[in-house]
Order: sequence, then C-alpha cells, then structure tokens
Amino acid sequence: MEFNLETIMIYISIILTGLTAGLCFTWTNAVTPGVGQLDHMGFLQAFKQMNRTIINPTFILVFFGPFISNIIIVYLKYQNPDKSFWVFVAAASIFILGVVFVTALRNVPLNEILDKTDLTTASVEELNELRQKFETPWKQWHLVRSISSIASFALLLIGLLLTNQSS
Repeated sequence: MEFNLETIMIYISIILTGLTAGLCFTWTNAVTPGVGQLDHMGFLQAFKQMNRTIINPTFILVFFGPFISNIIIVYLKYQNPDKSFWVFVAAASIFILGVVFVTALRNVPLNEILDKTDLTTASVEELNELRQKFETPWKQWHLVRSISSIASFALLLIGLLLTNQSS
C-alpha cells in the first residue's frame, strides 16, 4: 500500500468518522436513556449542561473533521477515479446530510431553545411542556445521526478495501 495524501485522508476520515459514530452510538444507547430517567428539571438541566460542555476543540475536530476529510477524499478520488469512487461519494453524502446537516438544522435549534430557557423560574407545567417539545424530536434526529455516522464509517472501510484492491 502506497502512503500518499489520498491514503492518509482516508485513514483520517475513518478514524474521525469512527469516533463520531462511537460518540453517537454511546449517546443513543447510554446517555439519553440514562438522563431520560430523571425528572423534568433534572433532565433539562443535564441536557443543557451537556450541550454547553460538548462544544470544545476536541469535539469540533471529531465531529466536523469528517466533513472536511470526506470532501477532500471525493475530490482526490475524482482526479483519478477507481471502483471506490462512488463508495466514498456515498460515505461523504451520508455523513454530510445525516450527521452535519441534521445536527445544524434539527438538533442544534432544539439545543438553543433549551439553552435560552431559564429553568429556575419555569413552573412544573412549563418544564413538562419544554421536555415534550425537546426530548422526542431530539432523540429521533439523533438516531438519524447515529445510523448515518455508522453507515458512513462502514462505507469508508469498504472504500479503503476497494482502494487497496485497485493498487
């Protein structure tokens, strides 16, 4: 196997997409069910703090790195296409649409609604209403992100195998 920019970008994308898939999988299977057991105030406070804390340089690299690396891979593959080209296009498309766009257009707006709410002054009824508006849609869109990141990761691995067969 030859190590060139294309190969390095494929490995970077596999690692970062795998980390994103693991993060999404863990949230789907442990974090959201765990905080889902809390009362309304505890649930909303926990989510509010997690949403604030997760925005850090490491998360930004892991979550948005595949967006950039996938685009670079598709560009490099387009310059010299082989049988893996469309697999990498699919991996990039699924990640960009199912992870990045869903995050930006669905989960983040829900997070912002929660963040702007003063939970300490809300009544029990208002907390219940906020949780109802937030929890189910957030979890549904997060499941889309989880499935998309896992699918993208699998396609990247298949693309790597096909690339190695072409070499």
